[in-house]
Amino acid sequence: MISERVQRIRPSKTVEITSRVAELKQQGRSLIGFNVGEPDFSTPEHICRAAEEAMRQGFTKYTPVTGILELRRAIAEKLERENRVRYSVDEITIGAGAKQCILAALLAVCNPGDEVLIPYPCWVSYPELVKLTDGEPVMVPCREDFSLDIAAVRKAVTKRTKAVMINTPNNPTGAVYDRQSLEDLASLAVEHDFYIISDEVYEKFVYGGREHVSPASFSEEVKKLTILINGMSKTYAMTGWRIGYIAADREVIKAVNVLQGQILSCVQSLSQKAAVAALAGTQEPLENMIREFERRRNYMRERLNQMPGVSCMDAMGAFYLLADVRSFYGRNAGGAVIEDDGQMAKYLLEEAGIAVVPGNAFFAPGYLRFSYSNSMEQIEKGMDQMEQALKKLS
Repeated sequence: MISERVQRIRPSKTVEITSRVAELKQQGRSLIGFNVGEPDFSTPEHICRAAEEAMRQGFTKYTPVTGILELRRAIAEKLERENRVRYSVDEITIGAGAKQCILAALLAVCNPGDEVLIPYPCWVSYPELVKLTDGEPVMVPCREDFSLDIAAVRKAVTKRTKAVMINTPNNPTGAVYDRQSLEDLASLAVEHDFYIISDEVYEKFVYGGREHVSPASFSEEVKKLTILINGMSKTYAMTGWRIGYIAADREVIKAVNVLQGQILSCVQSLSQKAAVAALAGTQEPLENMIREFERRRNYMRERLNQMPGVSCMDAMGAFYLLADVRSFYGRNAGGAVIEDDGQMAKYLLEEAGIAVVPGNAFFAPGYLRFSYSNSMEQIEKGMDQMEQALKKLS
């Protein structure tokens, strides 16, 4: 009796692992989590205060489907100031987190059978969200250094291509797509008249002098074809507040709002007030978080590359590292032979007490994704435990 649509969808591997780790911790296991894709920092105090004040003032009723005007104005000002792209308030709408915004955008533009090109490695939910629209995800490989391969994208474009979905800085690779590759992608979108769905939730987490570039900033023509997705979860450590937003052409936003009116009615009122405070208030907590993430990244990458058999490419953004562990294939782990990244992740969970996500979840078999959204103390301990566990493999 379950719908065919749902039966086509793979369960989220990251959610599964997080649930499994929680179960093991309840059983008394001491585990270090490198699997969770959320900042380990608390939501800044001034943001929490804004929500408390809104609650005390009785701001607990329905809000407009589009989101409160105050928040959309703050987002428009942010996009013009930081991303060099100008949107009016009626070209912005609010959703319940970036993931929900991506689904709403896909539902708004995709017809059954439409193709959405997805460069990979990629976030686990992208192809599944496309399937929910009865569209067809078309997986397009990135280059070996995880940069955008425009030649591969061009080769994959067909008459049914409705959009290309990109994520920069990238989860799981940490890659930051350079301006030239994004300009080439934009030219391709204009040439073939497809959308660029640009997931920019990690935009603030760039290191080593790299620059985050939004395709919407290139020209009005490209902006019209860009559906910009962002949110508060990563930038302001607000994962549980569930605030995301879409900035796009009015026609797209109008369609999204029709959907949101039937699906959500509105986004949680207090979270919207908190989001205004996040955008308008001090950015010092964010700046501190970025500096700490860069420090952790440098340490974890160095430790991983020092382990014989592990190879970890540099990552210039987000808060993930993707480590190649294929050299361990065929080795013995307590009587069982490690044959893939899933078995390696299981071995590290059981033997080293650390939780990581197998690369196959992100279309990157042979790799493990490490999130450094954990304290430096825990990272140091986890790296020590992993190093000892790898030495036991024969």
